[in-house]
Amino acid sequence: MSPLIALAIAALLQTQSAEIPQGPALTEAVTASDAAFFELFFEGCDPDRLAAMVTDDFEFFDDRGGLMVTTGAAFVDQYRTRCEARRAPGGWRTRREIVPGTLHIYRMNAYGAVETGEHLFYEAQGDNAEVLAGRAKFSQIWKLEDGRWKLARVFSYDHGPASE
Repeated sequence: MSPLIALAIAALLQTQSAEIPQGPALTEAVTASDAAFFELFFEGCDPDRLAAMVTDDFEFFDDRGGLMVTTGAAFVDQYRTRCEARRAPGGWRTRREIVPGTLHIYRMNAYGAVETGEHLFYEAQGDNAEVLAGRAKFSQIWKLEDGRWKLARVFSYDHGPASE
């Protein structure tokens, strides 16, 4: 075997065996990444930071609209528009909370993790008080890429009325 081929195989094996944490370390890493992502998405406005939190091939599926987005760039563009609308007088603000006891995180060797759970959504328009607006289930695939957790796939489904 040529040294070049051996080097390429070694590099491939090293890439495929990215050190995905296990147990509490995995739960802590994904939970922290989830919290940072959704706080920024719903309550912040920093498109460049959001772009660093999703994969280039990011996809978002929603039971109400089907396949909503097929690239990280398209997702960030939609977010940028949403940020501007939120700043307007009378703009809508949304906040998300995970329903306690529903969050589960599963390791995916050589890739990352799957996260599932249920969440509640709170909304407010303009200066009005926040109200509980809905509940849904989610499954998300996180990729550990160059030492950073990035959201790769989102499945949001079973949307319905809120009940705490």
